[in-house]
Amino acid sequence: MAQTTKKQIEKAHASQKVKPLMGYVLVQPSDAETKTMSGIILPESSQEKPAMGTVISIGADLMLGDGKVMVCPVSIGDKVYFKKWGGDEIKINGKELKLVKFDDLIAIVE
Repeated sequence: MAQTTKKQIEKAHASQKVKPLMGYVLVQPSDAETKTMSGIILPESSQEKPAMGTVISIGADLMLGDGKVMVCPVSIGDKVYFKKWGGDEIKINGKELKLVKFDDLIAIVE
C-alpha cells in the first residue's frame, strides 16, 4: 500500500472546492480593521475578527422536521452579517472561511 506524502495532501487541499450541505452557506469574512478611527494602528493580536463577509457558496434549502422547507435567505455575492460566535472556521486554499448555518445569518448589507 502506497503511503500518502505531505506534499500530496497539501496539493489535494489546494485544489479543493467546497459545496456546503443543506442549511449552510460558505462565507469569506471581511478583513479585520487594522486602524482605529483616530488612526492608531492595531497589532494583529488586538484586531477583532469581523462578523461580516461575502457569501461564496450556498447549500441546498433546509428540510424542517414538520415537512416545511427553509429556503436559503441569501445569494452568492451577498454581503452578510452573521452571529459573532456562529459558524465554523475552515481553511481552504490558504484562505480562512466560515461555514455558517442559515439560522446564524442576521442581516444582508445592501
